[in-house]
Amino acid sequence: MKRSNMLIPLALSFAIFSCSDKNNLEKNVISLNTTELKQVYNDKEAIKLSLNLAPNTELDSVVYHLNDIRLGAVKGNEVLTAPLKGQKFGQYVIKGTAYKNKESIDVSSHVTLLSSVAPQMLNYTIVNTIPHDIKAYTQGLEFHNGILFESTGNGEGIGTGTKGVSSVRQINPKTGEVIKIKELPAEIFGEGCTILNNKLYQLTYKNNEAYVYNPDTFEKIATIPYFKKTEGWGLCNDGTHLYMTDGSEKIYKLNPDTFEKIDEVAIATQKSLIPQVNELEWVNGKIYANFYGQSAVAVIDPITGAVEGVLDLTQLFDFVERHPDLDVLNGIAYNAKTDTFFVTGKNWNKMFEIKIIK
Repeated sequence: MKRSNMLIPLALSFAIFSCSDKNNLEKNVISLNTTELKQVYNDKEAIKLSLNLAPNTELDSVVYHLNDIRLGAVKGNEVLTAPLKGQKFGQYVIKGTAYKNKESIDVSSHVTLLSSVAPQMLNYTIVNTIPHDIKAYTQGLEFHNGILFESTGNGEGIGTGTKGVSSVRQINPKTGEVIKIKELPAEIFGEGCTILNNKLYQLTYKNNEAYVYNPDTFEKIATIPYFKKTEGWGLCNDGTHLYMTDGSEKIYKLNPDTFEKIDEVAIATQKSLIPQVNELEWVNGKIYANFYGQSAVAVIDPITGAVEGVLDLTQLFDFVERHPDLDVLNGIAYNAKTDTFFVTGKNWNKMFEIKIIK
């Protein structure tokens, strides 16, 4: 009898432990169900979400998020099917929050969202070849009132190690002659430029600030800090806002007066996110972009970030003078009057006027 009485509390404690364990979400909600969860999606697909649970586990509901974007909620552990149309490209955390009584627990995984657009390969013809300052480490190029504006950096030559001088300059687009130049202090590494509302904006590489000039006199009007600590790479404008790159896969839409970020998009093809977005040019509602180290220009939808076209300019590298400090393609400016583009590279001795074949 005594032994039987001893078993009663043991049995009760086992029952209490089992019941508690059965309702313990931390032990019973195991993970996101990966049987229908892919690592990579495009914006025409839908994502199907459910949880892996321990046997005999029941839930009240599950809420799913894509980063901080709520995708939806389900009763119990039903499958949620969420279309991805309209979501921005990039890398995301998929989070499921399971609820039972007053308890909740989060489980997560990672997915990448890419474009469903197949980029079109574009062709071009060379219209003119213009001399270009072989010591100009080109960072930005833009047409304004019939003049080419160029910003340069003080990148060290890849062969000789000779450090250049950053500048902003006016160039005659017919002869390549430098009409006016303003050199920056030796410690400043200049980057991309654009002209908006008769103001010349120039980025800096590491100083976390942009400079604003009078484009006619190059008198400095203002210095504006970036919206966050980052690098300055490329710059363009749509007539109202600025668009800036920082070497990542992103293009930032900015307030031109404050450099406050209004929006951002990640640049993507069907295969991957595209990093090192560099010099930019706004043309008829699209962004044309250089990518550092790539001899190509991409045509980008500024709303979605989808690469819609690719212009392979590898051939141009064969036409420039070979020297120790010759560096990569960079610099693209559009002349609306002739519907042609001016392109060059860092320390190239030539600039090319090209026309894209529609």
